[in-house]
Amino acid sequence: SYFLRHARVRNYVSESEVCKLESVPLDFGDYHPLKPITVTESKTKKMTRKGSTSSTSSSSSSSMMDPLSSVLDGTDPLSLFAAAADPVTTAPPTDGARRKRDKDESSAVGSDFEPWSSKRGEILARYTTTEKLSIVSGGCHRKATTTGSAVSEKVRTRLEELDDLEEGSQKELLNLTQQDYMNRIEELNQSLKDAWSSDQKVKALKIVIQCSKLLSDTTVIQFYPSKFVLITDILDTFGKLVYERILSMCVDNRVSLPDNFSPESVNDTAKETCLNWFFKIASIRELIPRFYVEAAILKCNKFLSKTGILECLPRLTAMIRGIGDPLVAVYARAYLCRVGMEVAPQLKESLNKNFFDFLLTFKQIHGDTVQNQLVVQCVEIPLYLTLYSPAIDWILQCIAYHAPDVLLTEMMERCKKLGNNALLLNSVMSAFRAEFIAARSMHFIAMIKECDESGFPKHLLFRSLGLNLALADPPENDRLQILNEAWKVITKLKNPQDYINCAEVWVEYTCRHFTKREVNTVLADVIKHMTPDRAFEDAYPQLQSIIQKVITYIYDFALLFSVEKFLPFLDMFQKESVRVEVCKCIMESFIKHQQESTKDPVILNALLHVCKTMHDSVNALTLEDEKRMLAALINGFIKMVSFGRDFEQQLSFYVEARSMFCNLEPVLVQLIHSVNQLAMETRRVMKGNHSRKTAAFVRACVAFCFITIPSLSSIFTRLNLYLHSGQVALANQCLSQADAFFKAAVSLVPEVPKMISVDGKMRPSDAFLLEFLCNFFSTLLVVPDHPEQGVLFLVRGLLNVIQDYTWEDNSDDKVRIYTNVLHLLSAMAQETFIYHVDKVDSNDTLYGGDSKFLAEINKLSETVVSQILDHLKALGKEETLKRQSQLAHYFFNTILAHGDLRNNRLNQLSVNLWNLAQKHGFADTKTMVKTLEYIKRQSKQPEMSHFTELALRLPLQSRT
Repeated sequence: SYFLRHARVRNYVSESEVCKLESVPLDFGDYHPLKPITVTESKTKKMTRKGSTSSTSSSSSSSMMDPLSSVLDGTDPLSLFAAAADPVTTAPPTDGARRKRDKDESSAVGSDFEPWSSKRGEILARYTTTEKLSIVSGGCHRKATTTGSAVSEKVRTRLEELDDLEEGSQKELLNLTQQDYMNRIEELNQSLKDAWSSDQKVKALKIVIQCSKLLSDTTVIQFYPSKFVLITDILDTFGKLVYERILSMCVDNRVSLPDNFSPESVNDTAKETCLNWFFKIASIRELIPRFYVEAAILKCNKFLSKTGILECLPRLTAMIRGIGDPLVAVYARAYLCRVGMEVAPQLKESLNKNFFDFLLTFKQIHGDTVQNQLVVQCVEIPLYLTLYSPAIDWILQCIAYHAPDVLLTEMMERCKKLGNNALLLNSVMSAFRAEFIAARSMHFIAMIKECDESGFPKHLLFRSLGLNLALADPPENDRLQILNEAWKVITKLKNPQDYINCAEVWVEYTCRHFTKREVNTVLADVIKHMTPDRAFEDAYPQLQSIIQKVITYIYDFALLFSVEKFLPFLDMFQKESVRVEVCKCIMESFIKHQQESTKDPVILNALLHVCKTMHDSVNALTLEDEKRMLAALINGFIKMVSFGRDFEQQLSFYVEARSMFCNLEPVLVQLIHSVNQLAMETRRVMKGNHSRKTAAFVRACVAFCFITIPSLSSIFTRLNLYLHSGQVALANQCLSQADAFFKAAVSLVPEVPKMISVDGKMRPSDAFLLEFLCNFFSTLLVVPDHPEQGVLFLVRGLLNVIQDYTWEDNSDDKVRIYTNVLHLLSAMAQETFIYHVDKVDSNDTLYGGDSKFLAEINKLSETVVSQILDHLKALGKEETLKRQSQLAHYFFNTILAHGDLRNNRLNQLSVNLWNLAQKHGFADTKTMVKTLEYIKRQSKQPEMSHFTELALRLPLQSRT
């Protein structure tokens, strides 16, 4: 009892003044704390002894220096790790130089050039087959040679092996599925690498020749583009292996060739090896493997002469004229362009010649030979023509890259002169710059109109045009006419899939350049085409894309929901998972673009419907992350709704939202916070003086929170919301309601489990409970006693709950809580409390320092102190001495801050606690020294002179 009877009398105002920082006028000049720090180079001497300080001498004249860089010799640890792991610095010189050279050569074309690798996946996904395929598998066993065979014998053996391959020693694997075929190709690729690494160069060449031959086979014609992709991967691997092999032979004294080496710097051995490869390839009899394998190692010409590549490209281009099948020939041209762009992008003339050669042979596509082949394979001409697209698109992309408009115009005119040129026209629109196409949109529309519908469907041409117009704007005067011409064709399409593929592209053009009237017309047309026979079920990705484009360009939601057909368009999303994804897109756009709060009934009704759709998708199987995302989107919407001063309407909205979103706990939490905020906003408007009407309204807000909180599952969320809502009720002078919240919080404490889930992991709850109770104590200081419940009824109730709560055996949180209760009781014993709630009389006013009230406080404090001392005694065992030391020091600090140490008994208790804290050598010496320094500093204040004597009685014990 002597603790509180001798609680230090506090003058909070004077204490606050003493604690204030001294204000010093400061001229900031150019300095601002948020400006980026200029890091200056500094020279640092580091001491190796652990724990020593480093002395820094800066070589910079700058007055400001980054303190972190001053101890790092100008480099940070991450840079050091990166440098250590950098392959250029760690690999041998040859590897480093090779990597650098590969990088430089691949960047010969800029980042604006779309690489072949980005097209690869799309081709493999698009050109598939269910028919059975066949592949030739060669016998790749190396023949043993006698040890003493002469060089000429070795050469003869190698030539025989190559002949053996060409003359049919291989076996044919039939009836393979597409996946089996792809696996077999991958095996061949791996066999090539294995053969190369085991120095079986002839075997490697045999594999490449064997694969190249497959490109002459068009028996399953619709799979040909994918086959081309798979086999040219092997050719690329081979080309790289040969180039690196010859490059490694050019190293003298571990010094590799410079990036732009000349043939003169290549040694004779490397040149001879290079020539040997070209001679081997020249001896391949069949045209297609000879062409492909030579094209694969085209880059190796750099070792022989400066003009090697320049001379080879026209010869290889001419070789392609010998390929009879137009499909095989066009892919050979595509491969030559691909290799040409990698090794010599500046030699555009050869690429142009390649394309003009193709134009000359274009009529072959419609010849009898091809037509007969298509009849045999039951392939329609429109499908057959689409097989050309990847190759022609690539050739044209290579030609069009940084090409002048004059060349592009000339090529367009040449295409125009050919009959049935829809395929070419489509590739021109796919490959040429979007700005070039958009500027001549009407010209292209005229060309599309003249095309023959039977070969290549016109709607695909309009789709390609639309893709360009999504990237670049046509002349303003032509925009409406372009839309009318395109939509005339699109709206006549009978096949829903063809229709939606085109409509999806042109919706963006419409949104970009026209008003909501035109957008509404387009959406209505889509609904009209996609509703019959539930065609929309097969077109969800395209319909999603349309919604995404509409909300990208029309992000004013008042305007968006005034588009009459927008909500009916949403009704086409009948599949729940897709519908929810679309709703998420809409809400993300709303949260991103809505700058001001809204009360527009059209927006509210539409978005409530959207949010309800998201909420109703939640079930027992929904992942927590998904629930969190949906709740965040709904909360974003709730925060943006404001009815201004119409607070009753606002509360009605929250009540409706609670009934709609009851399955998402974070939304209910947000609604409770929003309603509390509404109550505080009412208080602010009324300046704390409620009328009968506003008092009733605030009580309605409080009631909303009181009946909503119990429906939450997280116990700490409930505890914190009871406390928060009680504080709001108190601030609005709803005293009985505040008491109800605080009683509910007290009665909930016993239900707190020992372990709770935090971020998916189980954690002890003690620390969270301690934090909550400390916050609760701070509020209880200003809560006035209920006239019928007795003195400090809430504090007593809470202490009883804490006493009965089962704490962990190794936890001291109960004592820490009791120590915080002493802080509360000390504050309650003051004549005037440290803080108050406006227009609420706290106990200091109600009791006015009454002796009976102080006697009750003393009784409580006596109980609490005895509990603390009992616990300290219980910690006297050897294994708990460290905890005893920490708690003793913690309790000592409490007495120091809140007790009147002029009282001898209290003074002696504090000395005993100080000694107990140090008794077994577990006290932190630095902390004890700082505490003693604080006591000596405080003793210089007039009212604290008794601290001088106390300081003399507090010895510092060494750990020894």
